[in-house]
Amino acid sequence: MSGPGPQARTLPLGGAARSAQGVPSTPHSPGELLRVFSAVAIQGFGGVLPVAQRELVERRQWLTRDEFIETLSIGQVLPGPNIVNVGLIVGDRFFGWRGAFAALAGLLALPLAIVLALAALYARFAAESMVAGALRGMAAVAAGLIIATAFKLLPTLAKNPLGRTLCGLALLATLASVGVLRWPMAYAVIGIGGASVFAAWWRLGPRP
Repeated sequence: MSGPGPQARTLPLGGAARSAQGVPSTPHSPGELLRVFSAVAIQGFGGVLPVAQRELVERRQWLTRDEFIETLSIGQVLPGPNIVNVGLIVGDRFFGWRGAFAALAGLLALPLAIVLALAALYARFAAESMVAGALRGMAAVAAGLIIATAFKLLPTLAKNPLGRTLCGLALLATLASVGVLRWPMAYAVIGIGGASVFAAWWRLGPRP
């Protein structure tokens, strides 16, 4: 990864669209990336992506909704956790390898310490019915956070080259393949994702 450095941070993601949507805010240093992604990580009980969307798009305004969707889409098809891939991409776009390392450190350092402490406690109290009930409740919270984030990002489909109809069909096909037919996620990504990419390329047509 190579970085433009702070002097070249103007319009770091999706320049023309970013300028048109009036989102000029950028992080001032890798240290700020470290602090923000640390805050995102420690709030992400049950799911970090909803917190990241709120922090990066709504509060900090470092990304537009379209940019967040594009970055998340790339992160989902790459190996590794989605939020880690998003952090690496965002950090690299602003400050190169220093930004990528700062975002990665923010996402992993504090959660690692917390998880190690919780793992020790869980090993001791896992048999308690209250602990098992709390974990089942957290699963419901995580599902709710993901659904809420999806509804927040739905308006971006209006500008998607596939159009709302094809996007809806891709969504239903994904739900059916993973949720009903129990296909491995890799099959859905390669099959439905590949078909969606081809359809978008076909609709965009040749470029001069």
